[in-house]
Amino acid sequence: MKVRKLILGFMATAFLGIAAWAQKPVLKFHADSKKFKIVQFTDLHLKWQDERSEVAYERINQVLDEEKPDLVVFTGDIIYSQPAKDNLRRVLKTVSDRKIPFSIVFGNHDHEQGTPHQELLEVAQSLPYNLTADEVPEISGDGNYVLAVRSSDDKKDAAVLYCFDSNAYSSIKGIDGYDYIKFDQIDWYRSRSQAFTEANGGTPLLSLAFFHIPLPEYHQAIADENATVYGIRREKACAPALNSGLFTAMKEQGDVKGVFVGHDHDNDYAVYWQGILLAYGRFSGGPTEYNHLPNGARIIELDEASGKYATWIRTKRGVEQYTIFPDSYVNVMLQIYFTPI
Repeated sequence: MKVRKLILGFMATAFLGIAAWAQKPVLKFHADSKKFKIVQFTDLHLKWQDERSEVAYERINQVLDEEKPDLVVFTGDIIYSQPAKDNLRRVLKTVSDRKIPFSIVFGNHDHEQGTPHQELLEVAQSLPYNLTADEVPEISGDGNYVLAVRSSDDKKDAAVLYCFDSNAYSSIKGIDGYDYIKFDQIDWYRSRSQAFTEANGGTPLLSLAFFHIPLPEYHQAIADENATVYGIRREKACAPALNSGLFTAMKEQGDVKGVFVGHDHDNDYAVYWQGILLAYGRFSGGPTEYNHLPNGARIIELDEASGKYATWIRTKRGVEQYTIFPDSYVNVMLQIYFTPI
């Protein structure tokens, strides 16, 4: 299986990616504002030529018009019907045609539409402005990669975005439910994180992580009465039954300050726990799957000057849940008692 992934990855790069690589963008903080904006779309569950999916496209275009992001990240369960390649290509072209850099990570349903992940990766990689990669085909998952954001003066890497394939369903006998991010993926993250830290003189760079299925720590965080939470929680986090230790690795490395997932359509909350923001995107699809929230997107805006980031939800109605990490989460009482009137 790993040999096949390596061969397919080489072929995709050699034969499908030439035009797209020629336009591969460099992510960079703006020289004037020192900001970098990310839009997260999640759980689109797009069905081909199904009018129920049109509200997803409506929301994508509205959010892109209003937010004008520097990067779009699709965090899984993008397509929900055949023809898989055409279905995926249509939504990615919505972003690519605007000349906005984009990347994807897979959910547990994307591979169920008759086309394997490797062929779907080829679709993404064939489009201009794609940044999706399979950096390490020899490890678990399809599409584990790192995106570095350059400083506004372009002299160094200033922020890092880790993109993981959170896999799909448990393959361990007696363990039901969803799969976990594997040990070799965590080892890869540790290695890349350490390299960035060493290149930055021993100081970890501001980093975020994007994948589909929430970590088991989402359960612990939301159950902690001392944790600060913003947003909507209408269902239990559908996390793996087993904990493979990615959150612990992030704490040990000291770089990741936010984890952004999808998967649970009726959650869009962000909870601050152990110094890391565990956040959901807003369900971005239409009524092709269960949902009880108006569809939208999560926005994340990094600030190079302060090392902080703002995040909020954008829907048809406007902005909701605007917060700044870490200020809105660690200074809650001060905000309550000292908010100017």
